[in-house]
Amino acid sequence: MEENTVTLQGGVPFDETLNDNRSPRTKKKGHSATSKSKRFIRSLSLPFAVFLVLFVLIPIFFIIFYAFTDAKGNFTFSAFTSFFTNPVKLNVLLISVLIGVFNTALCLLIAFPLSYLLANPKINKNYMLVMLFVMPMWINFVLRTGALRDLLTIILSWFGTTTGEHPLFCTMIGMVTNYLPFTILPLYSTMLRLDRSQIEAASDLGCNPVKVFTKNIIPQALPGIVSAGMMVFMPTISSYVISDTLSEGKIMLFGNSIYLSFSYSDWNGGSFMSLIMLIIIFVIMFATRKFDRSNSEKGASAW
Repeated sequence: MEENTVTLQGGVPFDETLNDNRSPRTKKKGHSATSKSKRFIRSLSLPFAVFLVLFVLIPIFFIIFYAFTDAKGNFTFSAFTSFFTNPVKLNVLLISVLIGVFNTALCLLIAFPLSYLLANPKINKNYMLVMLFVMPMWINFVLRTGALRDLLTIILSWFGTTTGEHPLFCTMIGMVTNYLPFTILPLYSTMLRLDRSQIEAASDLGCNPVKVFTKNIIPQALPGIVSAGMMVFMPTISSYVISDTLSEGKIMLFGNSIYLSFSYSDWNGGSFMSLIMLIIIFVIMFATRKFDRSNSEKGASAW
């Protein structure tokens, strides 16, 4: 049934004529209410803007300033040349990247099947299993690492050895233990949004479990995999408490090198290495922006 519309001379609908014939006072009140609402919304963002300027933008400015100046404040590339001509610092960066990749791969291998099981409502009905993996994050990072060191010391003493004799092994256990929850959470949130009808359809059409996993589950979970990898890789490189505590100082990561530079008042060298960390973070974020966009479109969140 067609809707009847009353039209005045000139082809203007009657309803629009009523809206246009509102009194100037009514229009002014509506415009004033809209302006107040916009001002209120802007005022809510003011604390975050102040925080962003004080604790993000200003520190980044000082990092860039110190990275390209000397002790007297003169512009120089001495920190740049000192870093890229020092084989020890380059070796530390390379080892940090390798350990970061290895730790990320281990965490993903462990967290992926766990997240898939936790997202299955038939297995995890009351979300208590998820809380068991989140609860260690409530404990202080340094305390967790110290407790793990004592536990590893006791276990290795049964075999007549110490953590210092197996620095890489103990460091990797500490890395996986501390960063596994950061891998499970984004994967779990992505697994909750898997299109299980596609998985069932692939099985019904004759795909074996391997093809279902590689052709269906992994492509759907790829945004969560990328997000989890970012949340593990960068903190691993910049970490220094775990490697310093569990390896008895025998493994130095990039975070250790930055910490030592600032400890010995080498502000310029430490700032340049911090700048390298920022560049690596920005490059990774730029390379994975497509997956972040698809994650937001699906409504998935790492937390």
